[in-house]
Amino acid sequence: MTNFLAVIPAYNESEHITQVVESARRFVPVLVVDDGSADDTVALAEAAGAEVVRQVPNQGKGAALRAGFRWALDLGYEAVITLDGDGQHDPVEIQKFVDAYLARPADLIIGKRNFHEMPLVRRLANTTGGWLFAWAVGQPIPDNQSGYRLLGRRLMTALLSSSERGFEFEVEMIASCLKKGYDLQWVPIRTIYAGEKSHIHPLAHLTNYFRIISVVRQKMRE
Repeated sequence: MTNFLAVIPAYNESEHITQVVESARRFVPVLVVDDGSADDTVALAEAAGAEVVRQVPNQGKGAALRAGFRWALDLGYEAVITLDGDGQHDPVEIQKFVDAYLARPADLIIGKRNFHEMPLVRRLANTTGGWLFAWAVGQPIPDNQSGYRLLGRRLMTALLSSSERGFEFEVEMIASCLKKGYDLQWVPIRTIYAGEKSHIHPLAHLTNYFRIISVVRQKMRE
C-alpha cells in the first residue's frame, strides 16, 4: 500500500503522537505536519518512524493539511488518509478507508461517527452543525466535522488554493468535492472521546463556522 500516506496534523500532541504514529505505520507510511508545537511532538513523531514537516509559527489545521497534501502530491502518492494526533481516531481503521478506495476510487471518503456515542455537548454541536451544513449544500451530510478522511489526488490539488486556515477547511473540503461533482463516500468509524484536550476556542470556532456556512451556501448557488 505504498501509494497511500497517512497525514497527521499535530499541535502539542506529545501525549498521544507516539502511539498514533506507530499504529498507523502498521498500514501506511506516515507524515506528521507539526503546527508550531512547543512540546516534544516533533522528536517523538520522528522517533516513532514518521516523516515530519514543521510549520512555524502555528497556522491552523487547514494550513497543516494543505502542507501535507503538497508533500504527498510532490512525492506521487495516489491518496492520503488524514487523522488526528490526539487519539480520537483509531489507526486500525485506516484499512477501512484503503479497502473502500480500492473497491471504488472516490475523491473523498469520510469516516462517519455515531453521534449517539458522543458526549452531550459534542452531540448537540455536531447535530446542529450538520443541519446547517446540509442546508448550505442542499443535501444530507451524515458527518461534516469528522477529520478521519481519505482524499484522492485531484481533490487534494483543487484544495491547495484554499485560504481557510483552521477547522473550517474540512467543511470547505466537502463543499468543494460536491461542487465539482467529485465522488464522495462514507465509512463507519469508532466514536472515541476520552477527555482529550481540545484546541478549539468555542466562540471563535462558532463565529468561523457560521462564516464558512455562508461562504459554502453562496458557492453552491453559483
